[in-house]
Amino acid sequence: MTTLRTLATPLFLLFCWHLLSSGGFFPRYLLPSPAVVWETTVQLWQSGVLPTNIRASLSRIAVGFSLSCLAAFSIAALVTRFSFLKNLLAAPLGLLRMIPPLAMIPLLILWLGIGRATQVTIIVLASFFPIFMNTCEGLARISPEHRELARSLRLPTRIFIRCIVIPSATPSIITGLRLAFGYSWRALIGAELIAASSGLGYMIIDAQQMLRTDEVLSGILTIGLIGWSLDALFIRGSARLLRRRFPELAV
Repeated sequence: MTTLRTLATPLFLLFCWHLLSSGGFFPRYLLPSPAVVWETTVQLWQSGVLPTNIRASLSRIAVGFSLSCLAAFSIAALVTRFSFLKNLLAAPLGLLRMIPPLAMIPLLILWLGIGRATQVTIIVLASFFPIFMNTCEGLARISPEHRELARSLRLPTRIFIRCIVIPSATPSIITGLRLAFGYSWRALIGAELIAASSGLGYMIIDAQQMLRTDEVLSGILTIGLIGWSLDALFIRGSARLLRRRFPELAV
């Protein structure tokens, strides 16, 4: 029953799409039918175009998101530990957070050229702040009572971090990671529309220039389905992690 409720809206939208495309409301070259888009998707997959571009996008996400996590966790830990760093970095980080990552593309192209470095940098800029801010919030949740308990028991730093800091900060960190991945996925596709020679975003803009609406829709739906699937996997993995490592935090 839950599966049916989940699929009800997508199936309804698919039916509406079929009616609009077959009913003459739009020219077929502007809105091809779902069947045509499906056939195009199969052809793109069999020809290797779609798998190649999917791999290109996923590899950039893997590198950029990993670098973003490393930077965000490190800086969050430092600014939480040293208050002078928090005051020192507050203004530049606040300014950078207000600049849309895609607005940086022209400058990054001048500095790094059209290639992987520009796209990875866009991913880092898009995903850094959700991870950083949620990690800082999670680290700030450690109560004074827990800190006092750790001092009275003379807990080693590694035990304090493992048993108190990480469980306290984990819910906020997981929220930040989920938000950051969504931001990074959307920013990557935007970057590939402008500064790439491969990837799903590039595939869409190349198809648009060739007036292949079916390929454009195929690429858009592929982007949505991949992002949706990865988000679902993240939710399931994080829930399993909470149940196994931190059962007191699991819902």
